[in-house]
Amino acid sequence: MTAESPAAIAVLDGLELARIPGVNLDDRLRMVPGFSLFRRNSSLVAHPTTQGISLRGIGSSGASRALVLWDGMPINDPFGGWVYWTRVAPEELGRVEISRGASTSLFGDRAMGGAIGLFSREPEPRRITAFYEFGNRNTNVLGGGASHLWRERVALSGHTRAFTTNGYFLVPERARGAVDREANVRFVASAARLDLLGASQRFFFKADTLVEERGNGTPIQRNSTSFGNVGVNYARQFSRDSISAVAFHSRGEFRSGFSTILAGRVRETLSSRQTVPSDAWGGSGYWRHSASNWNLLGGTDLWRVAGQSIDRFPTITRIGEGTQFQHGRFFQADATAGPVRFFLGARHHVPGARRQFFSPSAGVTAGKGAWRGRFTAYRSLRAPTLNELYRDFRQGNAVTQANAQLKPESIFGMETGLDWSGESTRIGMTAFRNDLRDIVTNLTLPSPPAEIMRQRRNAAQALARGAEIEIRQRWREFSGEASYLFVDTRFSSGPRTPQVPKHQGSLQGNWQPGATALSFGVRASAAQFEDDLNRFVLPGYAVAQFSAKRQLWRGLAAQVVLENLLDREFVVGFSPTPLVGAPRLWRAGLRWDGRI
Repeated sequence: MTAESPAAIAVLDGLELARIPGVNLDDRLRMVPGFSLFRRNSSLVAHPTTQGISLRGIGSSGASRALVLWDGMPINDPFGGWVYWTRVAPEELGRVEISRGASTSLFGDRAMGGAIGLFSREPEPRRITAFYEFGNRNTNVLGGGASHLWRERVALSGHTRAFTTNGYFLVPERARGAVDREANVRFVASAARLDLLGASQRFFFKADTLVEERGNGTPIQRNSTSFGNVGVNYARQFSRDSISAVAFHSRGEFRSGFSTILAGRVRETLSSRQTVPSDAWGGSGYWRHSASNWNLLGGTDLWRVAGQSIDRFPTITRIGEGTQFQHGRFFQADATAGPVRFFLGARHHVPGARRQFFSPSAGVTAGKGAWRGRFTAYRSLRAPTLNELYRDFRQGNAVTQANAQLKPESIFGMETGLDWSGESTRIGMTAFRNDLRDIVTNLTLPSPPAEIMRQRRNAAQALARGAEIEIRQRWREFSGEASYLFVDTRFSSGPRTPQVPKHQGSLQGNWQPGATALSFGVRASAAQFEDDLNRFVLPGYAVAQFSAKRQLWRGLAAQVVLENLLDREFVVGFSPTPLVGAPRLWRAGLRWDGRI
């Protein structure tokens, strides 16, 4: 929670992220209620196209309805909107900020459900990191990094992470057949950054790359990705004004095989092989003026992406392709009058040819002592991705068709909250209402007996209403966090929106007596529906996790982590065969993080 926003913002620093088990960042952010991927699976084995984010129950497909920025640059896939979580090493982040709701007009497309800011660790002189972990299911993680700072003027930093695992079966043992294999992943991700620092200005150049291969549970269903991104940022501070500019370019290619699985899962036949190349570029510029009791920020941004979906069937080849160009202008202002602060913003956004969108936002906060009240209202949008417009998708025998006639989604939302911050206790409570129009969902079509046919369509309307509460408490060496989210999301026609549970919660306890740090956590989710017709129910579940870390010498530490501690089986989807989440996973290893 922050005092500078009329909305609830969750902030996790590097220490908090390190306490939560998980190879990739998405598994750690699940401790924030409302954060989930499509089909509530982990990016450890999930198909990349299902790794879009849902916040507060806004999201019923693989496309993200939240914008993810890494050092100010978007990392949502330009073609599909999903996020390659393997790109980001959680240990190399200084903090993560999660804003649930489009309470600011700074962001345009893909931020209708909120925004997530990832901030890299600041470079330090002569810092070296190196780690190795091994675990069950033939899991191995190896990585390292370094940074150095010369005369407080020039900094260079970088890191690499390599991971491999045999994975686990997506289909429960009672339903497996001869075609089933363990879903697995191998990847190598690297990032490097050069900073030029001055008394009043800063420039950095950043590049990152990803190469990954995945097995999706059968011999034919495999996919691979190669991706690269470069970007620059320049910022300068004057006496009362500051300017900042960001530019980036990304290029990648996604490849996947799809199959039809025969009854009894005894054999599969090739349906198609898909290749999806894409490239994107974009940038933004900001100007900010600060006065004694008011601030004003204005700017502009633009973004262009081009991509293809090349489907090679046994007899034909089909190509779906397109280009998107979006741009916008925005301002955001705030003013203080005694204990009250007012916020006002607006954005004019052009999501494509012959379309325009106006996104206003307004809010107010008022504080007295340890208490703070807040209210905000906003309107935002999300344009359909090239993936939704032109790319068909198959998981098992469930086929989802593209739709080139999709319109942008929109949201009108409001939230109000009350926060209390004491010396060792923090409590935040929020109630919200989000009215979604033309939301893109996977509509079930008349289907053959052995298949499920769906198509991406604009649903008429959906309404999400709910409340959340977060509590943080510290007692000497112990700290604890508890969070709960209730959200009821329904289409105007009555059925509940798929992939959205009514109840989610988490509990995290941390104890650090001296050189030892112990953490225990539980996250739980109520039942949710797989489909728009509410025919397939994914039962509720709860899983526990544990980590222990011991400082051995200076920067050297040993660590053990366990996920799904009690080895609970839980359903994450239907294809129409039930698909299950991760069983008990453990890892142990050594990590060096210190100066030389």
